[in-house]
Amino acid sequence: MFGSIGMPEIILILIVALLLFGPKKLPEIGKTIGRSIAEFKKASNDLKRSLEEEVDAASQELSAPAGKSAEKSADKIPENPKDPYTPDEPPAG
Repeated sequence: MFGSIGMPEIILILIVALLLFGPKKLPEIGKTIGRSIAEFKKASNDLKRSLEEEVDAASQELSAPAGKSAEKSADKIPENPKDPYTPDEPPAG
């Protein structure tokens, strides 16, 4: 329904804006709209960045306990299962 806006549509919009607001108000309105768009982009980028940081922090928290539990289980396994309490003695045999 609202395809891409071409040059004739842009010219028509500018003519209507010029007629509605006048030549003195048009630059001021343009500056205000430009500032508003810049603020919106800045706020959306900040929101996007903070969401990405939260997701990264949450994924690190989820992956960290799994790594620690694997390390703990590896610590519980003795090097020599036949005689875990005497590692300094040579193996019998």
